[in-house]
Amino acid sequence: MADQMQWANALSTRPSLEAAITDVVEQAVSILKVPADLGLVFISSAFASEYSRLLPLLAEKLSVPVMIGCSGGGVIGTTATGETQELEAEAAISLTLAHLPGVNIQVFHVLAEELPDLDSSPDAWIDLIGVQPSPAPQFILLSSAFSSRINDLLQGLDFAYPGSVVVGGQASSGGLGGRMSLFCNDDSAGLHQCLYREGTVGLALSGNIVLETIVAQGCRPIGEPMQVTKAERNIILELDEKVPLVVLRDLIASLSEQERMLAQHSLFVGMAMDQFKLSLQQGDFLIRSILGVDPSAGAIAVGDIVRPGQRLQFHLRDAEASAEDLEFLLERYKTQQLAEPAAAAALMFSCVGRGQGLYGKPNFDSELFNRYIPHIPVGGFFCSGEIGPVAGTTFVHGYTSVFGICRAMNDGD
Repeated sequence: MADQMQWANALSTRPSLEAAITDVVEQAVSILKVPADLGLVFISSAFASEYSRLLPLLAEKLSVPVMIGCSGGGVIGTTATGETQELEAEAAISLTLAHLPGVNIQVFHVLAEELPDLDSSPDAWIDLIGVQPSPAPQFILLSSAFSSRINDLLQGLDFAYPGSVVVGGQASSGGLGGRMSLFCNDDSAGLHQCLYREGTVGLALSGNIVLETIVAQGCRPIGEPMQVTKAERNIILELDEKVPLVVLRDLIASLSEQERMLAQHSLFVGMAMDQFKLSLQQGDFLIRSILGVDPSAGAIAVGDIVRPGQRLQFHLRDAEASAEDLEFLLERYKTQQLAEPAAAAALMFSCVGRGQGLYGKPNFDSELFNRYIPHIPVGGFFCSGEIGPVAGTTFVHGYTSVFGICRAMNDGD
């Protein structure tokens, strides 16, 4: 039998760091049964005072050439019985190991001040990352929530690596004033058991690997798509040549009483990402917050740059909309999925604002994912910002679950 891609994930809720590490290493190694080329570790903020011990303790138990990870407000992993669990606000570690034949693994850590200007050539970004754009690398990024210039980095990667997929998340501390950490170990690159508080740790995976994405932004559209006819930076001045606030008030007046209540605190704007697509549906919009309104001018400020000619549609977010959105995207993925090779593993980057706080019960997103894509290991964490593509452009999201689904290449890739 040819050497095949293999993944394993293990989860532990042991309150002692040593016991938890022993637990996940023994489980993951026994599942994988072949040498691991890559490790991904996510540790909950309950262990914040012991972050500096994580990589040294792992190195005592496990030999893996490359390891990256970060802290999270909670961690996500697969139990010994094959169920995915989302563990929030408790001591837990999730360890993913991968055997990746035919895959070149490159690790990098970049700080905000090292990023090229956005008008730099692709070569400046390629020099920074240290990976060629062909074959197109698949990127996994773990970033600090502050001072990382993550949006600039994403723009640069999209520009310099046009065929690549980028997923990941911003490390979270699990509370105000809590400590956040990024972890990286790659002896061949001289990154030996590094703990970082700033910047972005990344993986570039080139060769026999494909990353497919599901970016569930948790919203459903209301009303109809409209065109921005006048705008200035992030301020919408006209919608369909009408005053935006008047348009919005008319829309809210047309909603049911329950939807009107929801619109008071959970109203968002969805910006269409493909200007040529005639029929817009869920997954075609980049969801952004409404920052405020100007009652005198009737203008609406949103959390991104708006261009005249762009189409947008207002959206509502709640647990029901969030569930419907994820199910719609999973169904679409399932119908488009090729028979071979099947998905081998998934990484899940979920907002700290989802989980039990949104749904009122644990493991909702991961159970839904397992229903459509069963029997694969899933590892990840609860983020303060989720990284994933919408219509081919990579963004940082909020209130989102991003899944990076890993498989080997086929003849059509």
